Amino acid sequence: MQCLYVFIACLGFGVIFNLRGKNLVLAALGATLSWFVYLLCTGAGMDDTLCYFVATVAIALYSEGMARLHKSPVTIYLVVSFLPLVPGSKIYYTMEYGMAGDTARFLQTGLETCKIAGAIVAGIALVSSVARLTTSFWRGWRRRRGRPAQSR
Repeated sequence: MQCLYVFIACLGFGVIFNLRGKNLVLAALGATLSWFVYLLCTGAGMDDTLCYFVATVAIALYSEGMARLHKSPVTIYLVVSFLPLVPGSKIYYTMEYGMAGDTARFLQTGLETCKIAGAIVAGIALVSSVARLTTSFWRGWRRRRGRPAQSR
């Protein structure tokens, strides 16, 4: 049921981001995928930060694939797809503890929040870098293959 709720909520966010038609549905499906992978990882007993990283890698791969398949920018899928992973409650509690003067809890939740944000950034950066390198490699390989052999 959680995945259904994520799909419906991210459809609404997609409308806010001015997505229409198949891009709206595909972006919401990406969000559902991200939450499903996160739930699988937590069910398997993985560390919370690692769960966020694995889920982010999954949606970054999905976003890159959908962008190539539908000739659209990656960001339209990526932004909506990682919304369920945003650590909103941890950010809220970090600020609450900071305002209340509870330094120990502030630092603890702040560090957890930074680890999650770092895992999300690292997952997106990893997949994006590999996708760009792969694309560059194949373009160069096609160009070299199409040229006649040079005589020496």
